[in-house]
Amino acid sequence: MSKRRLNAAGLREVPVEILRPAYSRTSVSPGIVHLGVGAFHRAHQAVYTDDVLARDQSWGIIAASLRSPDTYDALSPQDGLYTLSVRSQQGEALRIIGSILRVIVARDNVDDLLDAMTTPATRIVTLTVTEKGYCHDPATGNLNEEHPDVLQDLATPNRPHTAPGMIVEALRRRHAKGVPPFTVLTCDNLPANGRTVKRVITRFAELLDAQLGRFVAEEVSCPSTMVDRIVPATSDEDRQRISQRLGMADAWPVVTEPFTQWVIEDCFPQGRPAWEDAGAEFVADVEPYEHMKLRLLNGSHSTLAYLGYLAGYQTVAETMDDPSFVRLVEGLMDEEVTPTLHMPPGADLSSYKRALIERFKNPALRHRTWQIAMDGSQKLPQRLLGTIRDRLRADAPIKRLALGVAGWMRYVTGFDETGAPIDVRDPMAARLRSLANEAEGSIELLSQKLFAVTEIFGRDLPHNARFTDEVTKCLRRLYENGARRTVAELP
Repeated sequence: MSKRRLNAAGLREVPVEILRPAYSRTSVSPGIVHLGVGAFHRAHQAVYTDDVLARDQSWGIIAASLRSPDTYDALSPQDGLYTLSVRSQQGEALRIIGSILRVIVARDNVDDLLDAMTTPATRIVTLTVTEKGYCHDPATGNLNEEHPDVLQDLATPNRPHTAPGMIVEALRRRHAKGVPPFTVLTCDNLPANGRTVKRVITRFAELLDAQLGRFVAEEVSCPSTMVDRIVPATSDEDRQRISQRLGMADAWPVVTEPFTQWVIEDCFPQGRPAWEDAGAEFVADVEPYEHMKLRLLNGSHSTLAYLGYLAGYQTVAETMDDPSFVRLVEGLMDEEVTPTLHMPPGADLSSYKRALIERFKNPALRHRTWQIAMDGSQKLPQRLLGTIRDRLRADAPIKRLALGVAGWMRYVTGFDETGAPIDVRDPMAARLRSLANEAEGSIELLSQKLFAVTEIFGRDLPHNARFTDEVTKCLRRLYENGARRTVAELP
């Protein structure tokens, strides 16, 4: 790595073939506060915003890391600048993104963050805090009122730690000052994500004060969205390669694919950037697009992650080199997911599915199965279980969907097919591992104990014999035959 760091002063030294911000960053003022400044935000919403800042400089981003200082440590010496790497089989295109004006570590500077969220110039608060960041029950979509972080925030609301707590405290302060509420725009993979976050923050506000709860319920806009772009974790090799091309060090570039999509419900009382000029699509109803993406892309991704990991494949592209896994995903999408979708006229599902297969096969993206497998307890309800419920109501087969669930069950035991430990990253990891230990090697008992986790499976699925029998049968095959053979022998 070069000793020089990418920063505003060095932008002129960036090679001419690398795109730079098409605006003067000194003219940009903040209009958006983003909670959860991870790789996805920097490869998606921050890029759309960067595209429109040349025409409207009032929408710069103040980004907050809720806990870890890593992004702050990487981007602050770089004046918020970082490199976007778009990789495909045709090569790699680099671009410097300048829409993030500064980064705040919320854990250490919560007052600074709340001040930024309270100022009238902030008209939108966006979120990518992952499913677990909403402190909700994934099976119901309601606030988990017993969550220890929620209880802490309710006890000390002026020193919040959670995203719901920060949003509600900032809204309370704005309301007290007569400042109109900002729009809350979630960009996470939650079912009906706008309605879900509205329900979560409304309930949180009600628990603090009934009048505040009514204000949030009646006055705060929470549009739904669908976001789509594959963004693997940045590797040290990525940093070295990109820094060499820049001629200076970028401590945290982001790597992604050419495909990007953002569908947004158009409900922004305080205004919004012209994201449509950058390719975003504004619609009256996001739900059909959300189901399309969650069930086709995310459902397939999770299925590939658990079964691919168990089969010994490190990346999605490597998994998709196995024709049996290609056949699995194509059958999952065509036969089990597509019949549950109800798209508006003109939507081309066939093209979308073909594009997904090519995206999964992209060898330039090293998207690790282990990374996608994280937080499965939070992801399963919307990625697989919603589709399963629709299929059960239609009395339709669920064999591939059930295999995905069984793959998750096998994975969260914490040991792979060779007996080696799996580093299971999940907010319920310890509980799930304990349940697996209690099963003492019994496949039937293991499935029963995991089905009983109502935060994941609700109260309906554990009592549906078609579902439980099919998943348990798949789980038995995984233990007896291994993931590769099980997938290969699917009819």
